[in-house]
Amino acid sequence: MRKFTALTLLLLFLFLPAYAQKRRTARSKASAPAARASEIGKTAVVVDEKLSILRVGPSLFAEPVHRIQRGRTVRIQDVKEADGVRFYKVTVPPKYYGWVQADAVFFSSRTADETRLANLVVASTGFEKIEIARQFLELYPKAEVRPGILLLYGDLIEEAALKLSKDANSRLKRAELAATGAPLHSYFLNFNMLDRYRKEGIIFLFDPKAKAFHYDGAAWSEIVQSFPKSTEAAEAKHRLESLAAKMGTAGAN
Repeated sequence: MRKFTALTLLLLFLFLPAYAQKRRTARSKASAPAARASEIGKTAVVVDEKLSILRVGPSLFAEPVHRIQRGRTVRIQDVKEADGVRFYKVTVPPKYYGWVQADAVFFSSRTADETRLANLVVASTGFEKIEIARQFLELYPKAEVRPGILLLYGDLIEEAALKLSKDANSRLKRAELAATGAPLHSYFLNFNMLDRYRKEGIIFLFDPKAKAFHYDGAAWSEIVQSFPKSTEAAEAKHRLESLAAKMGTAGAN
């Protein structure tokens, strides 16, 4: 699975420079003041938590109020430049308001942000990479790089499933499992380390013979169904066939 992920990253790295150049050309047609004015009153989503401190004023030295969580929607009230960066004055339902660095925020309607978030997906690591990829897929359903992000997203989850399987098998003790008489698969599918994946809407299947988790393949299925002529379609189909073989559903209707 690691080689599949590497292939996906390579495809994205090859495609993103040309994609970004096209987006920059379109963006350069608008003046900076007009762009700022157009942001006020709009909603956007916080994705980069490393930069998402909400402050009482538009300055990197202003008192922090709250760190806005990834995926939170904010409404832009004002725009100011300070300390070499741009700040948005935002409201964060239900109770927060203040100034946040604009680099933490992404607009679904702004083409430059689409490129910026695609780059962030490629550059990020760990579980954060999965979270950021999901945010990209939610914000930009018509993105040109969507098939590549979907393929990467699925690969990352399946790779995580391998580690989760090892952790579950080492932590779920046979004697404890037998004590209550509950089915084996129910213990695995209630494993607490799956919780943060469930919050992301990710579904894992369980192979009782191998005592292993597998990603249900939703992202790969989308590629095959919605992007059948894409470069990634053949890879996605291969992954779905491999999943069916592992789960014993190959050839099933």
